[in-house]
Amino acid sequence: MPDPLRWMLLFHQLPAQPAYLRVKVRRQLQSLGAVALKNSVHALPASEDSAEDLQWMVRQIEGAGGEASVVEASLMEGLSDSDVVARFRAERDGDYAALAGELRTALQAPAEADAGALARFRRRLEEIQALDFFGAPRRAEVEDLLATCEARLLPTRETLPSSPAEELRGRTWITRKGIHVDRIACAWLIRRFIDPEARLRFVDPKAYRHRRGDLRFDMAEGEFTHEGDRCSFETFLHHLDLPAPGLRPLAELIHDVDLKDRRFQRPETEGFARVIQGVALRHAADEDRLAAGSVVLDAFLEALARSPA
Repeated sequence: MPDPLRWMLLFHQLPAQPAYLRVKVRRQLQSLGAVALKNSVHALPASEDSAEDLQWMVRQIEGAGGEASVVEASLMEGLSDSDVVARFRAERDGDYAALAGELRTALQAPAEADAGALARFRRRLEEIQALDFFGAPRRAEVEDLLATCEARLLPTRETLPSSPAEELRGRTWITRKGIHVDRIACAWLIRRFIDPEARLRFVDPKAYRHRRGDLRFDMAEGEFTHEGDRCSFETFLHHLDLPAPGLRPLAELIHDVDLKDRRFQRPETEGFARVIQGVALRHAADEDRLAAGSVVLDAFLEALARSPA
């Protein structure tokens, strides 16, 4: 019999006024991916992040004159874990269905779907994936639809090389500013294994205009970006011959932190995620994040290369 899941439960009672508070709390809970067990009880899978998020909600509610508390618990009677997991999957399937409709519309009217629209679709998919704690059934369908849109509607995408990474030296690499785990790791990989002198630009995707010869990564129209169930770092490893020991297990850490689908469940994942989060919190500038993140990635690569599994 599987071990029971652990849940973070928010219990709250809101005052009658101000009237907008109920809408605000509901939207905030939706943004966290929480599901309602009852009108005033919401749940998230237990983790340090969910505990912090719900404790912040408690402070917000109490500051507005309401009452709230957070507990970590297992379900014993009434609702089962499978019932709650089904609710999470249903919520995310609703989000995926809405995005799937937009993607199908874009395929039917390609003249109206520019790179900016595809970038918005990609960001929306990433937002849903971040809240898809239990792998909703429609996820794969939407990922396939987005990949189809990108393949059909982005004719300027450069063909990826089939030969070694040396062909990519001397290029300018473009990605979205505000880099986090996947983009930090990709930029590190470029300078560590492809081109130590690589020129990196961190751009606002809404303002960026592609120049022939530039290579984009972790962007909706990028040459190296999410493909199917791969994060961008995994895409690099899939297309290039980079035999360094430790890269594959490192990619598994990056995948689970970036996509939050718990696919690989390596024991180092939570610690790695917290360190990368600390890098992002301490450094606002992208080059500073890359410098600090590179130290972390070098250390993890060394440790994973020496691990027996």
